[in-house]
Amino acid sequence: MTQNKVLLILVDGMRPDSIPLCGNHPFQNYFETCAYTYTAQTTYPPVTLPAHMSLFHSVKTERHGVWTNTFVPQNHPITGLVETLDAAKKRSAVFYSWQPLQDMWTGANSVSFSWMMNLHNYRKTMNVDIAETEACKAHITAYAPDFVWLYLGMVDEFGHDFGWMSPEYLESVRIAADCCMDMVNYLPLEYSVIITADHGGHERNHGDNVPEDMTIPLSCHGSMFESGKVLKDVNIIDIAPTITDILGIAPDPDWEGRSLAGRRF
Repeated sequence: MTQNKVLLILVDGMRPDSIPLCGNHPFQNYFETCAYTYTAQTTYPPVTLPAHMSLFHSVKTERHGVWTNTFVPQNHPITGLVETLDAAKKRSAVFYSWQPLQDMWTGANSVSFSWMMNLHNYRKTMNVDIAETEACKAHITAYAPDFVWLYLGMVDEFGHDFGWMSPEYLESVRIAADCCMDMVNYLPLEYSVIITADHGGHERNHGDNVPEDMTIPLSCHGSMFESGKVLKDVNIIDIAPTITDILGIAPDPDWEGRSLAGRRF
């Protein structure tokens, strides 16, 4: 029996309405043949670190207490996704390009492999998302970890530089879509794939309680998901329990989200 594994791809700052504007890209067709939604909600405030804390700990900001992009330790710690997988003897590999995201897990040994290239040092000379994708593919080939997280950070950079939905921003979304499809077409069959974002944006910023910032896309592909099913009432806190469900692990009892695998409405 093949053991289930999971790849989570998060495109920082990718608005749902940017996906159809990528120039008839195959990513849109793939996205809509998954179980998917263009109306999932992130946590408030829609900022990178709070949103990731909510994703990895399956609680809203009020509980994890990280309100800005400056990390603060939890007063009443909630066990995160990576620690939950580690306790179940599952191997995790993480690929990211923004240093503060290292605080999404605790303990030096909870992650089996960590790859980080600081996008702020390289973004003017290369697209870091492409380098991350190649590194991720190579690691999966060599080690086939149970859970892989691939964070693509360039879209958010172009949103801040040129404005959300600008031509430059949409081109960065297209490149991120290329990376997503490269991963999807490369993966062994035992991997389910979840693709999402942490927040959207408007003008040249994000962080407000407006639909442009709060609404995110989310798609789930794998044997536990109904192809083409439009998911409803989805929140970023549902991702961690979905991943543990795919891997056959009980979610942490403090988590507030619900698995999207097999969810019926």
